[in-house]
Amino acid sequence: MKNLEDLFKHELQDLYSAETQIIEALPKMAEKASNSELKNGFKTHLEETKKQKQRLEEVSTELGFDLKGTTCKAMQGLIREGEDIMKEDADKEVMDAALIAAAQRIEHYEIAGYGTVCTYAEKLGFTDIKNKLGETLEEEKKTDEKLNKVAKTVNEKAEA
Repeated sequence: MKNLEDLFKHELQDLYSAETQIIEALPKMAEKASNSELKNGFKTHLEETKKQKQRLEEVSTELGFDLKGTTCKAMQGLIREGEDIMKEDADKEVMDAALIAAAQRIEHYEIAGYGTVCTYAEKLGFTDIKNKLGETLEEEKKTDEKLNKVAKTVNEKAEA
């Protein structure tokens, strides 16, 4: 990497890998969830994540580079932690609380990543791209807020 644009493209590749991994993980999380709001939230976010991945593909086409070739090791680790917790023998309410915790770690990683690429896009003068990536950033923030809302109910049940 020689400049900010190279770093920007690398970060986009990392996010693309992360989104690809999330698309594989969300159906498993939805299946494991027992709370209907949480289960439906995971299913809804799966569809949203597919659109987010498509946005990244549009950005790469616009900039003329390939998104493939980078593996997001951080997302691998976050997903592996989630998979490990799903193997636990836990009460269903406790499992739902654990799934929310895992999902929020993922969301916070994405919020950080999309915040960074939005800043880079703005600095590089890629206004349309910044706006496109900003849509995803806002979606990730809203997903985190929804998880917080569901967590209030789930955590109370898990505490009992």
